[in-house]
Amino acid sequence: MKSLIKIQRAALTLAIAFSLTGTFFARPSGSFNAAAASRDPVRARRGLVASTSQIASQVGVDVMKRGGNAVDAAIAVAFALAVTYPAAGNLGGGGFMMIRMRNGKTVAIDYREMAPAAAQRNVYLDKDGNLLKGEGSSTVGYRASGVPGTVAGMELALKRYGSGKLNWSQLLEPARRLAAEGFPMGHILARSLRGNDYLSSYPETRRIFLRNGNFYSDGEVFRQPELAATFARLQRSGPKEFYQGQTARLIVEDMKRHNGLITMADMRAYVAKERDPLRGSYRGFEILSMPPPSSGGAVLLEMLNILEGFDLAKHDWASSDRHHLTVEAMRRAFADRAEYMGDADFVKVPVAGLIDKAYADR
Repeated sequence: MKSLIKIQRAALTLAIAFSLTGTFFARPSGSFNAAAASRDPVRARRGLVASTSQIASQVGVDVMKRGGNAVDAAIAVAFALAVTYPAAGNLGGGGFMMIRMRNGKTVAIDYREMAPAAAQRNVYLDKDGNLLKGEGSSTVGYRASGVPGTVAGMELALKRYGSGKLNWSQLLEPARRLAAEGFPMGHILARSLRGNDYLSSYPETRRIFLRNGNFYSDGEVFRQPELAATFARLQRSGPKEFYQGQTARLIVEDMKRHNGLITMADMRAYVAKERDPLRGSYRGFEILSMPPPSSGGAVLLEMLNILEGFDLAKHDWASSDRHHLTVEAMRRAFADRAEYMGDADFVKVPVAGLIDKAYADR
């Protein structure tokens, strides 16, 4: 889970980033390294949209051209990514969002997945008390699933920080249309799907992502009619449909068929939350990032605090010494991540101590 670093000013009226944001939308399909080396920087006068899918990024640009703000655009992009690059966007997952307003106020929205009530420790242990592995464990299969938070998170962001010029249904329409009409499979998505053996492990994912037993190839039109129908239900009935309506029932019924844990009570209980960002500094710059349950914010600030104690400027940016310092800072911060980080709603996380500069100096 990547965190957003905000340094002094935002380029947009609202500077916004998801954990899923990636590359500039002008990046063509193909080799990442080749594209990075050959493309000029993307420049714009009023705003930029960045994601892992050019098609989804264009959806965001179109939203801003229609008068939407950065939050409107981000919501539309998030749902479009659920169609065009499901490893980054989703309906069945969750994430984090940071928003910076024109007046400088910054907020963090937590819509991370929530473990179902039945996901107790013993569920993931065998008869000898050892952690289960593979299907049925806490990392693989239906019992590894959390209650999805994306829909609730997008609803919260739109209600509190959207422009008011575009409604929920309008922001979902590009995603619904992409799912219904299809889009040409890009090289990066096709390669990602081909490299994922997990998708061929279940009948439903085989039916959706494979055709005649083979994964889609570059340029083939990829349609997802069931996903389009889900978006249509959300358009007609609003976000609550996902947690209380037919979509929720479909999720729970599928869980029951496959020995999963999510119930209707779990779905109805999900709530996205607005939180205060973590704040720190690095060589005079103010750093704002996600608080727990994201581990990225605290880890980032701890790493920067450690690095601030060294004169990095005396090392060439590509030197082994500079890389070594960075790696050692990361090692220590990630060791603390493994030891201390968790969901602060349920466990005590010593965030203040982890991001204290005096602690980094030790």
